[in-house]
Amino acid sequence: MTRPRRIAVIDIGKTNAKLALVDGETLAEISVRTRPNAVVHAPPWPQFDLEGHWTFLLDGLATMQAEHGIDAVSVTTHGASAVLLDADGALAAPMLDYEHDGPDSVASAYDAIRPDFAETGSPRLSMGLNLGAQLHWMFQADPGLRDRVAHVLTYPQYWGYRLTGEMACDVSSLGCHTDLWNPWDGVPSSLVARLGLSDKLAPPRKPSEVLGGLADEIAARTGIAAGTPVAVGIHDSNASLFPHLVGRAAPFSVVSTGTWVIAMAVGGAPGAMEAARDTLVNVDARGGPVPSARFMGGREYEIAREGCAATPTADDRAAVLRGLFLLPSLEPGSGPFPERTGGFSDPPATDGQRMLAISWYLALMTDTCLELVGAAGPTVVEGPFARNADYLQMLAALRPDGVEASGSATGTATGAAMLFDDSARAADGAPVPVEDAEALRAYADAWRARLAAD
Repeated sequence: MTRPRRIAVIDIGKTNAKLALVDGETLAEISVRTRPNAVVHAPPWPQFDLEGHWTFLLDGLATMQAEHGIDAVSVTTHGASAVLLDADGALAAPMLDYEHDGPDSVASAYDAIRPDFAETGSPRLSMGLNLGAQLHWMFQADPGLRDRVAHVLTYPQYWGYRLTGEMACDVSSLGCHTDLWNPWDGVPSSLVARLGLSDKLAPPRKPSEVLGGLADEIAARTGIAAGTPVAVGIHDSNASLFPHLVGRAAPFSVVSTGTWVIAMAVGGAPGAMEAARDTLVNVDARGGPVPSARFMGGREYEIAREGCAATPTADDRAAVLRGLFLLPSLEPGSGPFPERTGGFSDPPATDGQRMLAISWYLALMTDTCLELVGAAGPTVVEGPFARNADYLQMLAALRPDGVEASGSATGTATGAAMLFDDSARAADGAPVPVEDAEALRAYADAWRARLAAD
């Protein structure tokens, strides 16, 4: 396939829905539009606003086509999600918000049927963070649903289906702590049959394959040419990993930041994976297993800052270094310290102190995740935390092989665009210089000692 000149990337994160237009040659983002990904609280369960997103996406595609032209479409979304369709291709049920706690009410019954970590690389997570747990609970909550369901699509492929009429799953989304995939053998896990979905799970495909061509009715609505290629699509943290997977020699690690901070180690030396500490095996764009660990860093950032956006002063830095800590976890139940309920060791005296302690906490948690998966080599930070200098400074002080900050506004969009041509190369990240490394490491040691003492 000839490299597309302009690639529209549908990028649905847990917090925001985005549409980015990416230059196929330089991988620069030409245009970005966003919309909040708000949860709709309506029967039968909390759900995502798929039709609102669809209108937003069609309007954005039409505008981008008129202003720049679109030669291909790619899709990336958050994980832990699927869309259930009936025999007519309509929704069999609303798409469940994975943070709904309904699945916890039948946890013991689900635990009796789920495969173990050795088969799936999926840790047992709360709420609906295991996609298998979502499906199991929905079938209990709506007894007629299993019979209504004709097709189960992982989330990126739902948007591909709306664009092309073709159905699939992708291996990176199936490999995202769903309990539904065996990453070692590259096949559905035993849970798929136990849930009665063996003939309903859409065919697994690799993200870089072409799902199909843009349907005539979508072409008429957007002005994009009918038959324009649409990629199968990819899980968002694996989209962040992909440019580095094709452009770097192992070992290295990539930290994808957003609502979730996901540390992915390529070619490292992981020991025994600690499933209870939210380590997992992701599946990359090529179908290979990637040891990973994560925590809900973006969510914790918003909780801890309480709307603050101050810049720390020199006095703030001195005060925090003397022993102001943010301790895990503000979102208990996941991450490397799932049983802990944390907060500030003392109330911050200023907004600058608050912001600095938060940034350093996020870096310390990221470093913990990298240690858990045996990360080696340079660490590349993607997403919004790549613009947080204090976070980067602390992380760089702790990672002996260096830290690079990606300049992309949304690393997921770059990776998703590269599905069409992995010979394109994303720009290297900027190396992070370290100042006051000794003081930062001493602070990190004190933070770890505080956790050990507690």
